[in-house]
Amino acid sequence: MTRTAVPARPTRFVAAAALAVAVTGGLAACGAPKPVPDPRVGSTAAPAPAPGGAPALPRSKPTGMKVEAAGVDAKKMVDLTVDAATGELGVPDADTDANSPGWWTGGVTPGEKGVSVLVAHFDTRHGPALMKDVKKIKLGDLVEVPREDGKTATFKIREIEDVNKKDFPTGKVYGDTDRPELRLLTCGGEIKDGHRTNNVIFYADLVA
Repeated sequence: MTRTAVPARPTRFVAAAALAVAVTGGLAACGAPKPVPDPRVGSTAAPAPAPGGAPALPRSKPTGMKVEAAGVDAKKMVDLTVDAATGELGVPDADTDANSPGWWTGGVTPGEKGVSVLVAHFDTRHGPALMKDVKKIKLGDLVEVPREDGKTATFKIREIEDVNKKDFPTGKVYGDTDRPELRLLTCGGEIKDGHRTNNVIFYADLVA
């Protein structure tokens, strides 16, 4: 996975100028030494959710992630920050956390009003990783995120986007919203020069 350039900011709001920053692509260190079937997921979307929905939750850090459709049940969440020198969002360490998702600490916590961004590896140089069965995830599937306060933020997937890293939709992924939403990012496409060519992005809305 290559990394996504995003503005480092302590607040929820993402300025329009910051969203225009050049994007280098999503996530780093994808590409296993032994071939793993290419995660050619494709893009699809459901109608936008009706106004309202589940009420926002207070701030509380995520502690894991479950995506039953893909056999994901991680009991750990890694804090991710933006590199001040490059403006790129970090990813879980490929050596120690290939099977742990990461949360962008510059965004809201999962369940808060706004966009929460989670990142997870499809594969690394060590082989298949947490999102190895990403192709099994479909519209309407749930992403459950347990939190330190004992609550679980449950999101329903309404859009899946499989996009070349050079076309990464920065504004769409990181832009602020008026309801609790989740973005889950992983790698897709074929391996080229040791890295996956695409990012797979799941857009999801809080339902419980």
